[in-house]
Amino acid sequence: MTFTGVSAGGEAIAYRDGKRYLYLGSVIVTGVPLVAIALYAWTGGALWTTLIPFGFVFGVIPALDALFGEDFNNPPPEVVAAMDADPYYRAIAFAAVPLYWLGYVATVAFVGTQTLPWWSWVLLAIGGGTGAGGALALGHELGHKTNRTNRIFALIANAVVGYGHFRVEHNRGHHTWVATPEDPASARMGESIYRFAGRELPGALRRGWRNEAERLARQGHGFWSIHNEILLGYALTLAVDAALVVAFGWIVAPFILAHHVIGWYTLTEANYVEHYGLLRRKLPNGRYEPCAPHHSWNTNHIFSNILTFHLQRHSDHHANPLRPYQSLRDFKDLPRLPSGYPGMFALAAVPPLWFRVMDPKVLDWAGGDFSKINLDPRLRPAKALETAA
Repeated sequence: MTFTGVSAGGEAIAYRDGKRYLYLGSVIVTGVPLVAIALYAWTGGALWTTLIPFGFVFGVIPALDALFGEDFNNPPPEVVAAMDADPYYRAIAFAAVPLYWLGYVATVAFVGTQTLPWWSWVLLAIGGGTGAGGALALGHELGHKTNRTNRIFALIANAVVGYGHFRVEHNRGHHTWVATPEDPASARMGESIYRFAGRELPGALRRGWRNEAERLARQGHGFWSIHNEILLGYALTLAVDAALVVAFGWIVAPFILAHHVIGWYTLTEANYVEHYGLLRRKLPNGRYEPCAPHHSWNTNHIFSNILTFHLQRHSDHHANPLRPYQSLRDFKDLPRLPSGYPGMFALAAVPPLWFRVMDPKVLDWAGGDFSKINLDPRLRPAKALETAA
């Protein structure tokens, strides 16, 4: 499809979105658990079939990112309004929501009805939970929209892994404090993914509940109210999970818990790589400078970007939170990740390797000035002495 617009000088602009139909991959990827289940039913082989979700996330996606490379193409600004108005892109996002639920329910049913070795159970929990974490990328995209339909679909998407506070916390908390020491969802240089998770998961939960309580109070509603978005999301998760336990027995309860926790951790991994070490400057009035594209790590690796609704063009997203995924832009002179998110997640799992790759990038971006880095407080005295020397 060709989008048209008119430049300031009256010149007609035509643009064809080469990724238009590739975005269907973000819907197709929700079927990975179903493929694994079907192959198990066909072959009876637990190892390769239950390894599929894990292998797809941490093997196939990084490999295809490396193979297909990056896409630096931006839509002309004159056609962005036409792209934003096209219902096709919104329909893709809406269609993915029930499919994420189908994959989750089918996986739990599979675990509850098959006799699996423990390692197969673990592989399914990690691979399935990480894949279901993609529902949070989808909830992230829909949750930034202002109309009620998008917000409802976002709530349903976030409930797949029981992360009902995500939209509230992310929109009102993270976007306000991103790339500052006060933000539990912005990683500090020298902080491992595991230390970050211990700070980010409870910190984001507390901030989400606090922000929702404040919103309800301003509107004259009590906290324990049907108007509480967080409670509605949790209620949906609990209702489905309870039904699954009734249907398949208590044997599936540990798997459900592991699946959800890994889904939460997947979001933590994304937060970790998105702002690692980057810092907004504090102004003389005590406020932080407005968030700009260079306060987020960016990557244009096309395959993983397609699967995550362009989440990895994170720089433009934070600078323009309402911009739909199909029209997010790349900019020159941004801090850039060497791989798409799944590859970076694997790197972050081994902190010495992560520090070896990413700390020099942070230092280079800051021009060697530690005062321009969101630094782990434990490292500040040593780095200050190092800089003075």
